[in-house]
Amino acid sequence: MNYFNYFTEIEEHFQRARGRQIYLCPLDWALIESWKEAGIPLAAVLAGIDQTFAGFAAGRRKDTERPRSLAYCAAAVARAAEAAKEAAVGGRDGTPPEAPGFEPRRIAAFLEQARAQLAAASLPPLAAAVAAEVAQELAAQAALWTEPAPPARPPLDQLDRWLTALDDRLFAAVQAAAPSAVLAASRADYERELAPYRRQLKTEQLAMVERQFLRKRLLERYGLPRLSLFYMP
Repeated sequence: MNYFNYFTEIEEHFQRARGRQIYLCPLDWALIESWKEAGIPLAAVLAGIDQTFAGFAAGRRKDTERPRSLAYCAAAVARAAEAAKEAAVGGRDGTPPEAPGFEPRRIAAFLEQARAQLAAASLPPLAAAVAAEVAQELAAQAALWTEPAPPARPPLDQLDRWLTALDDRLFAAVQAAAPSAVLAASRADYERELAPYRRQLKTEQLAMVERQFLRKRLLERYGLPRLSLFYMP
């Protein structure tokens, strides 16, 4: 298991714990991304899910239906993460590894696909200008990964930090340029989906989930890629 399977492992584990396939909602994906951003090890997330369902099976929960959202597991995940930290348990879940599956041709294809999505996107002028600059940088980086290991090619962790910086820059531009009505609609969707689970999340978790939820909605609306090796198919 490597870091880049983080989302899939959590989704599948939650489905197994619940005993049936259930598709995660945008709020769930935002919550997973907030855990990833906070550096919570995969093992701690899975342990928190198990603890939540163990409590349900033992009758310690008052719910009449098995949890349908990962938000129910947020408190248990936080406890498991703290326990892992205290016991120095975890590993390198948060560090992009030098491992098979990240061959230069795959990285080059991922960068080129992201560049093409940016070129095809219909954006407000301010965001379009930033997207064009980001696309140029992606094209230059993709060229490095089509050649046989040139000296200028960065290691994977450095490449991922660079991509994340581009991702943040692109999102900031889209958020600043998006019409107020679009932003208001995204926030309304967030509040509606969050309402049943608000009490399950701490204040800092709410802030992280909201940020990731709004980012996901805006990038999806404009057909923009996520820029991180984490999202490489």
